[in-house]
Amino acid sequence: MADSSGLIASEIGIPTADREIPGYRAMPDEPGPFPMVLVIQEIFGVNEHIKDVCRRLAKLGYLAIAPELYVRQGDVSKLENVQEIMKLVSQVPDAQVVSDLDAAFEWGANQSSGDSSRLGMIGFCWGGRIAWLYAAHNAKLKAAAAWYGRLVGQSMPLQPKHPIDIVDSLKVPVLGLYGGKDKSISVDTVERMREALQSAGNASEIVIYPDAGHAFFADYRPSFHKASAEDGWRRMLAWFKRWGLA
Repeated sequence: MADSSGLIASEIGIPTADREIPGYRAMPDEPGPFPMVLVIQEIFGVNEHIKDVCRRLAKLGYLAIAPELYVRQGDVSKLENVQEIMKLVSQVPDAQVVSDLDAAFEWGANQSSGDSSRLGMIGFCWGGRIAWLYAAHNAKLKAAAAWYGRLVGQSMPLQPKHPIDIVDSLKVPVLGLYGGKDKSISVDTVERMREALQSAGNASEIVIYPDAGHAFFADYRPSFHKASAEDGWRRMLAWFKRWGLA
């Protein structure tokens, strides 16, 4: 786990269209501006793992910002089981999330420490799906990384589209990192996405780790797969460098 030495790391408030939402930021304790990375949570919210990811990025020279994206629907830290959390998260509209991410970007861009010309994004699980969707929304992104984000699904009023539906609309390249043993995101859907990207001539890339399951980057959970997580992190950093985020 990354500590806060040499960093400025704290809770923040992010003004949005209808209210201020909480978040977490970490950055080097030195003059900026720094390239910015929006860090998108798993279903478990901006927990200590997501904060740790922010600090890890900050130690590499980034301003990392993790907004709480379903605070309007409730506090997942107070819920006792995954089923209750999933029920709450299913009530979060994609449009709300995209708007809040725009606000988080604006918050960072308005800080002297944030370089608005160098914006990236990473998302995990629930946030991995969002990373794909946001890459079709904000052309100011340089690049994104989606860690095991769901790619296909039924159209619902609050979640009308999924990544497979927006391939032709992607504005920035996305690195998709998936587990070959993932029981919730089947390899065949990942391959469908890969084929759709190739057919569209999109610069996005997908990597499948054959020995990893779902949530293989989450080092606080039994699903953690060290070799795949470390390789994915290296690939993600190289991806950011490739697209001008280093």
